Amino acid sequence: MSRIDESRAFLPVRIAIATISDTRTAENDTSGDALAARVTAAGHELAACAIIKDDAGLIETALRGWIADPAVDVVITTGGTGVTGRDVTPEAFERVLEKKIEGFGELFRMLSYAKIGTSTMQSRALGGVANGTYLFALPGSTGAVKDGWDDILRFQLDSRHRPCNLVELMPRLKEHFKA
Repeated sequence: MSRIDESRAFLPVRIAIATISDTRTAENDTSGDALAARVTAAGHELAACAIIKDDAGLIETALRGWIADPAVDVVITTGGTGVTGRDVTPEAFERVLEKKIEGFGELFRMLSYAKIGTSTMQSRALGGVANGTYLFALPGSTGAVKDGWDDILRFQLDSRHRPCNLVELMPRLKEHFKA
């Protein structure tokens, strides 16, 4: 079973957060606020926060900017993962991802099923890697953000998590770029 190995050093990562929404503002962004609070409470650095309209081009531009920024290790978005016409976060992710982390979306839906039942099938949560940066798309509800962080990302972004974690892989994410 997984565990935190207290004998190992905690290595904070730099995380950018984006809320994808046509209606959320800084005053009512409960999902983005919940995620930011969890990221900082876990000891990580909040590298950036943004609210981006449900527009695949705008989302892609923001993702590419963070992927190119050496001060960002991880990007987590909340919102735009549903199945309606304005839900285009997965499509924007597809434009930038080099590798998908299939297990993230599968695990998110499995955990979510225990809480919301078959409604979880409406989530297109996903994860992947681009230019050495991890990217994760969570649904826009505060509950989904809590589930995604508390049950998955909090552990995988903790360098002390055993038997393995995503942080220990970071130095090797750009191996394919080396000559």
